[in-house]
Amino acid sequence: MAQHYDGLSHCKLALVFAILMDLLGVSALLVGVFAPLEIKGQDFGDLLVYSGALLMLMSLGGWVMWYSGNLEGLTSRKELGGTMGAMDRLARSLSRRIRLPRSHSSPS
Repeated sequence: MAQHYDGLSHCKLALVFAILMDLLGVSALLVGVFAPLEIKGQDFGDLLVYSGALLMLMSLGGWVMWYSGNLEGLTSRKELGGTMGAMDRLARSLSRRIRLPRSHSSPS
């Protein structure tokens, strides 16, 4: 029987990464556009605009990981009767590390 997941239960780390990169990217972009950033006669606004755009591009990878990690109902090759390849095993082990809650044992 398949487990039922609600809300944002999958890939929380990817979601936090995507939101953080978006916030940092937009902040850097807006500061680079609207703040006068001159040091010894050189303007550093362009640096913040480009780095903000790069951070927002990195957030796209986080959004893709979060979305693809929340897909439900896909059958794996193993369930269809095939064997798992090396890439399937790697993806499954990474997914389990991210998805399974870590249990912390307290000393007795």
